[in-house]
Amino acid sequence: MTGVTEPVLRVSLDVGAVPPHPVGAGRYTLDLARALAARADVSMLLWARRDDRSRWAAMGLAVHAREPVQRPLRLAWEQVRLPRLLRGSDVAVHHGPHYTMPERAAVPVVVTVHDLTFLEHPEWHERVKVPVFRRAIAVAARRAAALVCVSATTADRLRERCDPVGRVFVVPHGVDRQRFTPDEPRAGADRDALGRLGVHPPYVLFVGTIEPRKAVPVLVAAFDRIATRHPELRLVLAGRPGWGADALAQALGSARHRDRVVRLGYVGDETVPVLLRNAAAVAYPALEEGFGLPALEALACGAPLVTTTGTAMAEMAGEAALLVPPGDAAALAEALATAVDGGHGADRRRRLGLEVAAAHSWDASAAGHLAAYRWAAAYGRPAAAGTDRERRRGR
Repeated sequence: MTGVTEPVLRVSLDVGAVPPHPVGAGRYTLDLARALAARADVSMLLWARRDDRSRWAAMGLAVHAREPVQRPLRLAWEQVRLPRLLRGSDVAVHHGPHYTMPERAAVPVVVTVHDLTFLEHPEWHERVKVPVFRRAIAVAARRAAALVCVSATTADRLRERCDPVGRVFVVPHGVDRQRFTPDEPRAGADRDALGRLGVHPPYVLFVGTIEPRKAVPVLVAAFDRIATRHPELRLVLAGRPGWGADALAQALGSARHRDRVVRLGYVGDETVPVLLRNAAAVAYPALEEGFGLPALEALACGAPLVTTTGTAMAEMAGEAALLVPPGDAAALAEALATAVDGGHGADRRRRLGLEVAAAHSWDASAAGHLAAYRWAAAYGRPAAAGTDRERRRGR
């Protein structure tokens, strides 16, 4: 039936886990909140940390900055205090965007599950986080009215490992194509920005947190293999150190061309597109990701992308990227050399990459999330009813 306007849906969103300089899931939550705020068919109520009200209020959203700052206290607050606050609110559904949820909420709950690595590869995470998030995923599978997975790869693994009670929605990330574009804002702007960083083309770029599953030591080894063939080429690593950084230090210590590896640390949001669109190649050799947003951002900037087979990045990029087996330094080296040299297929991959980026907007992602919210509000049961459902299923 045409001409029917959906009623405004009141949605509660927990943004307490978003750090001051968000990456990964934090970036997802921030961009999703911004996209939802731009819609006329959804009304948002945000739960933020006590020290983080201004960022969200600037979006014109209703914000309750009541969550504790420390993570353990926030997790306790989510279970003890948030259900009472939701009971006294007018929201139709609550969204936990980072695995966790209030288990006794009196409204239906939607939970985002980014990946299953806490279950399948706990060694890739800090030990203190593993039991918390393993349990959170199991609880979400039993109690959430709906689950959002950011790729079909994650959704398939969630169904196989956890047999979720709620409906699973696959909703990919978007990309901000006003920031991530092949075109610099004005002539010479990129050159000036790179100069301030001390970065000079040509270079291979990695953007992301330095942690075990990103396989940055494998990238260092791959770069070492091609550095002699490309004497002007450098490897630029942009991203804050996470945990497990010792492996990268060891890889750099044994690399013959370690003097040509530039470590920038964390770089601001305005700088990332500059680095991407001027790279001779962008390497995202992660062993596994829920989505791999830096890979999509590279394609949006027209950069040659090398990433890994069998992952969400391969699902997203398709033929727009050169794909190599995870952890294979020799294959990664050859793919990087192909990307740096350009030649046959490079123009086609760039064109396909821009098409992939054009198909991934935050507007579309917000619409997909809203579909999950509406389904949960209409057909889901409050999270507090999860025990009854578990009993009916013999859990």
